[in-house]
Amino acid sequence: MYIKDIFNEKKNVLSFEIFPPKKSSGIEAVTAAVDEMVKLPVDYISVTYGAGGSTSKKTADIAQYIMEEKNMTSLAHLTCLTSKREEIQKTLEDLKARKIENILALRGDKPADGSVPVREDYKYASELVEEIKNFGGFCVGGACYPECHPDCASLEADIDNLRRKTDAGCDFLVTQMFFDNDKFYRFRDMALKKGIDKPITAGIMPLTSASQIEKMVILSGGASMPSRFLKMYSKYSDNDAALKQAGIAYAVEQIIDLLSNDVGGIHIYTMNKPDVAEKIVSVINNLFI
Repeated sequence: MYIKDIFNEKKNVLSFEIFPPKKSSGIEAVTAAVDEMVKLPVDYISVTYGAGGSTSKKTADIAQYIMEEKNMTSLAHLTCLTSKREEIQKTLEDLKARKIENILALRGDKPADGSVPVREDYKYASELVEEIKNFGGFCVGGACYPECHPDCASLEADIDNLRRKTDAGCDFLVTQMFFDNDKFYRFRDMALKKGIDKPITAGIMPLTSASQIEKMVILSGGASMPSRFLKMYSKYSDNDAALKQAGIAYAVEQIIDLLSNDVGGIHIYTMNKPDVAEKIVSVINNLFI
C-alpha cells in the first residue's frame, strides 16, 4: 500500500523505524523485533540504509519481510550521495521486483571513515526524488529538519530546499528527531507559508540510556535540548532503569502535545526495541483516530 494513501484514509498515522544489522548474522534479531512490533497498531515500518549503502541488501530483505511475511506496509530508505546513477537504477529495479512500493529518498551522509567515495551523480535528495518518480511505481517520502539541516545556512533556506524536494515529487515528509515541540510548530508554520502542503510526520526518539544522548545530538543534526529534557537527563543519568522510564514518559508527553496540535503523523525511532514501542503505544493508542 502506498503511504500517501494511508494519510488520505487516516487522520493520524503511526510509524516505527528500525535499522538493519551491520553483520548478516544479526538479521534474525531484527526480524524478531519486527514480529513483536507488528502486533501493535502501527501503520507502516521504515527500514534504514547504512552509510554508503552498506546495508542496502539487508534493507530490502527486511522491508520485503515486513510486507510479505507480516502483511505490513514497509518503507525502504535509499541514499544517493555515494551512488552512481546506474547503481540507483539497479536498486530501484530490485525494489520493484520485490514489490516494495515506498521509498524514503535521502541524500545520505558521508561515511565517517571515508571507506566509500562520494560520487558526482547526485548532490541533493531532490535529484533522487525526481529520478525515482521518473522511474515510476513508487510512493516517495523525504526527510526534513525542524531546526535546519546542519549543512544549510538558515532554516528559511533549508525550507526553500525542502520546497524543491516536494516539487520534485515527494508525497510525504518525515522529520529528523527533535525534543522541543515549539521548534517543530515553528518549522511547520514556515513550511506551510512556503507552499509545502504534504503530510509532515513528527520524528520522536525516546531516550532510554545515558549513552544515547551524545549520539542522538549528532544524528539529529544538533537538535536543541529543552531545560526540562536536560533536567530529566541530569537527574536520572546514573540510573538506567529510571532514565529509560523517564525517557519514555517524555516521548509520550511530546506525542500527546503533537497530536493535540493536529500533527497527522508520529514516527517513533524505536532503536529496534519492541518493549519501548509497546510502552509508548499503550499510552497513546486511543489518541489515534
